[in-house]
Amino acid sequence: MSQTASRRGRRHNAEGAREAILNAATEVFAAHGFDGARVDAIAAVAGYNKSLIFQYFGDKLGLYVEVIRRADDRTRDMQTQAIALLTEGDAARSPEKVAPLLKRFMGEIFDFYTEHPQMARILLWEMAEGWQTYGKIASRLDISDIEMLRPLLSTIKDAGLLRSDFDPMIQIGLAEFMSVLFLACVPLFQMFLPTEGLPSPEAMARGREFIIEFIASGLLADPPVLKARDQ
Repeated sequence: MSQTASRRGRRHNAEGAREAILNAATEVFAAHGFDGARVDAIAAVAGYNKSLIFQYFGDKLGLYVEVIRRADDRTRDMQTQAIALLTEGDAARSPEKVAPLLKRFMGEIFDFYTEHPQMARILLWEMAEGWQTYGKIASRLDISDIEMLRPLLSTIKDAGLLRSDFDPMIQIGLAEFMSVLFLACVPLFQMFLPTEGLPSPEAMARGREFIIEFIASGLLADPPVLKARDQ
């Protein structure tokens, strides 16, 4: 085997090991929260020695940072696309463009947490613990997309397209968590409302549509025509 092929093989093995460790860490952090997670347990799930975890990630907090970063990377594409569409012409001032874009984005967020329930559980742990661990790692996360979104949301607000004058970043942040809360409550709904059919694909699709419409109706101001009609 050539030295080039050998180096390539080692690189691929390292990438595979890192991915396996991140998958295992996501599973363990979701099950136990940051404080309850043990590096020994993560190593056992990953099938690697914990010394390799320390070699790649430094410590448990460094590993947690990478778990969060990986999830952020997966959602950043959605946010980047939304930002690009909002910056086209006068889109951020047009209710005809903002409303469908908001619904599309919230649908994608719902789909992400449906496909990655462990990330939803990690966020729920953070909520329960007062975001203490997030506070330790916030400076190590990439928030460039948030900084790009902030002025666009302000434009939407200034155009009178939002129902409330509350900080639009808080509004959109809370809206994203609606999907997390709904998915977290599915077992409860299944227990007490069995006739709803959760978590069947059909019932989940209805839930997705409800969440999207609920968010859009709550965030967006009524169209002027409807306001005039109501008066």
